[in-house]
Order: sequence, then C-alpha cells, then structure tokens
Amino acid sequence: MSFSSSFYHSPLSIKIDHSGQAIKPCGTVVKGQSFPFSIRSNGAQICNHRILRSRVSLSREWSFIGGARVFNPKVTRLVHYARRSRTHASWFSGPQLASRVFTFGTAAVLPFYTLMVVAPKSEITKKSMESGIPYLVLGVLYAYLLYLSWTPETVRLIFASKYLLPELSSIGKMFSRDLTLASAWIHLLVVDLFSARHVFQDGLANHIETRHSVFFCLFFCPIGILTHVITKAMTKSRRKEGHSI
Repeated sequence: MSFSSSFYHSPLSIKIDHSGQAIKPCGTVVKGQSFPFSIRSNGAQICNHRILRSRVSLSREWSFIGGARVFNPKVTRLVHYARRSRTHASWFSGPQLASRVFTFGTAAVLPFYTLMVVAPKSEITKKSMESGIPYLVLGVLYAYLLYLSWTPETVRLIFASKYLLPELSSIGKMFSRDLTLASAWIHLLVVDLFSARHVFQDGLANHIETRHSVFFCLFFCPIGILTHVITKAMTKSRRKEGHSI
C-alpha cells in the first residue's frame, strides 16, 4: 500500500509562505502526499525519523506572525504494532523432533521397569506388563521416524560392501544423523522392554527372582537375559537338591 497523510510522526508543523509554497521540513508529511514505496514493516525511515501507524487530522489555524497559515496535526489515535519475529521453532524439525522423541521414549519405559523392580508381585505390575499399548505407541513412533530418516542414501549405506553387507564406517555415517539415531534408540527401547517383560513373566511362572535381570535389561539387555538364564539354572539345581534331601 502507498504511504499517505494518514501516517505521520514528525512533530514539526507545515508552514506556507506568502507565495503559497509549502515549507516542508525534513520528516514532515503534508495532506495528500504519497510515496512510491510500500510500508512492509512496523515503520519506515524518512530523513532519520521513524514513521508509525497513526491517524492524523490536519487542522488549519491562522497565525498572526507574518500572516502565515499553520497546519497543526492532531493525532487522534496511535496504534502500536509489535514487531513479529520470523523465527519459529517448529516441533517437527529434525533436531528438535529427535531430541523430543529421545526424551519421550526414555520416560515412557521407565515406569514399567520401576514396577517390575520395586513391586514385581503386585497386580498393577502384572496387568501393566500384559498390556501391548507401550509397544503399539513406540512402534508407531519408530515407523514414523523411519519414514522421515530413511532415504535412498540410507539404503546405499547399509548395503555398501560388494557382498551387500553393512560396513562399520557406513553404519557410523548413517547414525550421525539425528533422526536416524533417535529411531535406533526407540528400536533399542522396544527390544529391551520386550525382553525385560519376557524375563519378568518367566520368573513369575517359575518362581524365580528376576529383579536384577530386569534391571540389567534396561541398560545392558543381553547381560540381563544372560543373568536370567544363569539364575534360572541355579534355582532349578537348588530345588533338585532340596527334593533329593
């Protein structure tokens, strides 16, 4: 839009000399004056004066000093427009999404491990571990991350060798991306929780202590499975010895 006399900021008055020519100080806008540029921000700079959006009415008054007519602007309303930032932090941008998924996935599985370790024989723990909701939620989230992170280049990195087998350097390059790394973390969380649930339910069925094995499944899943196998074997041997006596 063009800039007209409805935009005014200069505190100076517009004087008209005896010849009828307007004396225009720097920064003064007269009635009906327009400018060829467009105002696209909250204000513009004209002769080092900032122009704000306001409604100005020009009143004509007589001055007895030199017979000049003076136009005094009367500002009826001044509207302040706050400057808007064009930088928007999107929830779905790559690094932000990967960080939020990492935090959400970790926080989602911790209550289940806590129940299995703190209260393994309670009904709440048994019912929660029979539910498939956490695997459904994490599985959908994992599929979404794969959709965002997997590209033709990802496939080439996986089958980089001439035998169509992964190479360590290629896998390292692939997991240097935030979304791919977040998807791998969700993958581990799902597999670890599934293994911990299996250990927990097997311990309930065979009356075997599983709290230490479940704890290891949270951080070192293969070690947790190994400790459960060892604990199960030792428990069975002790029971056999007890029955023989």
